[in-house]
Amino acid sequence: MTELTFDDRNAMSNARQVESFGVPWEESYGYVQAVKRGDTIYLSGQVAHDGTELVAPAPVNDAGLVTDVANMGEQLRQCYANAAELLRRFGASLDDVVQEVIYAIDVDAADAAAGPVRKEAYGRPDPQVASTMIGTPRLAFRELLVEVTFIARV
Repeated sequence: MTELTFDDRNAMSNARQVESFGVPWEESYGYVQAVKRGDTIYLSGQVAHDGTELVAPAPVNDAGLVTDVANMGEQLRQCYANAAELLRRFGASLDDVVQEVIYAIDVDAADAAAGPVRKEAYGRPDPQVASTMIGTPRLAFRELLVEVTFIARV
């Protein structure tokens, strides 16, 4: 059996693995959906898409402003589903998430939807994850109500 040197172990722990969904905005903006470095997985902001189009897009008026935030819960569910899929590709799950940040264009609507959706996604009444919610005037697409970033440790 060959013993690994410090340099070998260091190179392995710093190896970078990435994952993407292949959605058009990854190429146009220039990013990946997830990066694993060592035992940590960093997920880019997950939005409500199914790989080809937005899920439950919010209605937008002629001025480009959201007119109804009723789809907040549905968009949040898709964010968590996308995160779970990316984590699965690394052999991880939402159980490995240690931190999340929720960005919402309407904090009151997000706060009302987030509790039930998060508990459902994490499969427990008391998700064991550090969580922050931040209000923002808008997200990458006008029809988006929410975006969630994640950090997981495996």
